[in-house]
Amino acid sequence: MTSAKIAIVGAGAVGSTLAYACLVRGVATTVALHDVDAAKVRAEELDLRQGLQFLPTAHVEGSADVSVCAGAQVVAVTAGAKQQPGQTRLDLAASTTSMLRSLMPALVEAAPDARFVMVTNPVDVVTYAAQKLTGLGTEQLFGSGTVLDSARLRGLVAARCGVAVQNVHAYVVGEHGDSEIPLWSSASIGGVPVTELLPTDERDAMAAEVVGAAYEIIKGKGATNYAIGVSGSRIIEAVLRDEKRVLPVSTLLDDYHGIGDVCLSVPTVVGADGAERRLEVPMSDTELAGLRASADRIRTTARDLGF
Repeated sequence: MTSAKIAIVGAGAVGSTLAYACLVRGVATTVALHDVDAAKVRAEELDLRQGLQFLPTAHVEGSADVSVCAGAQVVAVTAGAKQQPGQTRLDLAASTTSMLRSLMPALVEAAPDARFVMVTNPVDVVTYAAQKLTGLGTEQLFGSGTVLDSARLRGLVAARCGVAVQNVHAYVVGEHGDSEIPLWSSASIGGVPVTELLPTDERDAMAAEVVGAAYEIIKGKGATNYAIGVSGSRIIEAVLRDEKRVLPVSTLLDDYHGIGDVCLSVPTVVGADGAERRLEVPMSDTELAGLRASADRIRTTARDLGF
């Protein structure tokens, strides 16, 4: 059990599930929920608190006042526009970034020393906007990125090859969205390249399934929440326990394979200082071209929104 406080901003499907996942995993001793909807955040607080006797020892508090986030070591921002069936993540950009203009300064004032993890879509644009609005360093503020996408890809590869998912090493990089890129050239199982185990057509089908996963879930039940909740808690845990775990979170790139001034996901060492350093993974020419195209897509959207 880590003796720490985390604050989760937004008590919707993702935020409440993230809070639940953190409590079940014993990530922190205090979980604070903040939402502008006082009745909603109160209800989620009560529901979580009434199950605490069955979980690792922890305290839950909720409030419509941002001061509830004070003293948090990690602040996870899940508040934002809800993705509707047929919408892309980028369709959510305008309303969500508009909300951030007042929200982010208030959060930084409440918890100036926290590590901020953006879990709101479109996460790359949101992360870039949040950094411009706060002036925080790229280590202190970063996005959940393609951690979930990479998990989805690894799960498909593991099932197809008949191995434990923990033995599959593969990353999805770039945008958390339609232009994301699986790094097949460095993917492996027990040291064996995945490219030697799976033909191109199967790999292409898996990549398409990863991109379409959220759309299918949203169409069927209206929101994704369980997998992003668990993956978000894993990111928070890596920070609070200083694990130095390599996760493809979204950070502001400076000169990554020549790409800069954009937030994208690449393998990054995550520890107590946040997104501590990026690993410059070798990429094929096709993968690098895809990453550059993904960067252009995100950069254009951010510029259109005034960032």
